[in-house]
Amino acid sequence: MTQWQREWAYQKYWVMAHSQQHYDAIRQLASNNQWSATKEARLKQLLAEAARQPPTKATLTTAYQHVWGYFKKRCTTAEKQRYLALLATLTPEHDLLGPFLRQLALKYQVPYLLSSRLLMENKAARET
Repeated sequence: MTQWQREWAYQKYWVMAHSQQHYDAIRQLASNNQWSATKEARLKQLLAEAARQPPTKATLTTAYQHVWGYFKKRCTTAEKQRYLALLATLTPEHDLLGPFLRQLALKYQVPYLLSSRLLMENKAARET
């Protein structure tokens, strides 16, 4: 995996949680697996723009649904019920779903998610 692919893997769900438009633009940049200094500069610009866009209920829901896909076939019934309950009450100001998904990533040892910015930066999810 190249450096830009690692960077995109790290940023992907975080960008999705902030802006579907920026997520789509970065996906387009990465689509042909050809990377350049120009694309690197554009990536940095798009990430900075996405950071200025606060997550909304819709963008968080989309990002978390993608993350949930890693667990939906191996979680317990109780975990699925908890996921659905937290999803139903999710708001950017009241986000208990991110920490729960981080707990699942730890429990099921999903390296891709454990190194994802969305789960790593979720303040409530950090271990104390």
